[in-house]
Amino acid sequence: MADISPRTDTSTDADTDDKNMRFQSDQSLAMLGSDTSDKSRDQKTLRRLAQNREAARKSRLRKKAYVQQLESSRMKLTQLEQELQRARQQGIFISSSADQSQSMSGNGMWKTQAERCFLWLGGFRSSEILKLLIHQLEPLTEQQLSDITNLQQSSQQAEDALSQGMDALQQSLAETLAGPPGSSGSSGNVANYMGQMAMAMGKLGTLEGFIRQADNLRQQTLQQLHRVLTTRQSARALLAINDYFTRLRALSSLWVARPRE
Repeated sequence: MADISPRTDTSTDADTDDKNMRFQSDQSLAMLGSDTSDKSRDQKTLRRLAQNREAARKSRLRKKAYVQQLESSRMKLTQLEQELQRARQQGIFISSSADQSQSMSGNGMWKTQAERCFLWLGGFRSSEILKLLIHQLEPLTEQQLSDITNLQQSSQQAEDALSQGMDALQQSLAETLAGPPGSSGSSGNVANYMGQMAMAMGKLGTLEGFIRQADNLRQQTLQQLHRVLTTRQSARALLAINDYFTRLRALSSLWVARPRE
């Protein structure tokens, strides 16, 4: 019995040591797992911070580029406004000279003689303006040239249709006004006269409608041209149109002021 007891104590101590070693091993594994998890979280955090910094850097670059683009556009707009202002001042100067010549000659029309020669239904022909602008806006891309050519052809077709309708309506209006005359004292003739005037008024309203359609055609043509051209080309087109009509006004001024025999 004395020999057995020491061996039992030794066995118990060994078991305790084994338990302690397993506990320490488990604790070490747990601590290692915890460290690995912390490192994984730290790596995710670092990646997220790096992504945020990169996104912020790209955002700053986009903002800087946007501000530079706005500044460049502002400078271009200022330059175009100055050019338009100079052209407007030149046009006003020449217009004033022409108007003064008109007043001296006794003609109070709002358009000069030379300008009226080029009028079509109260304004300019869009197709003719487009023909002139093609040479003023070079260089044009192939697509721009094709779009402007198609626009010029469609405008000319619409102008021809309006011109034919206008001619027919003017002829009908002239025939209505040139009705058979009668004695002024006859009540029947007075009634016929009033009936003719009523018909003529209706046709005159239709004529006014043709003028509005021509104005709409001019406006739509310029709007479509603006969509085809760049901003700078559009400004050049407006300057070219202004210069064209300014030259017409100057030509009329020279014609009115020419020496007479």
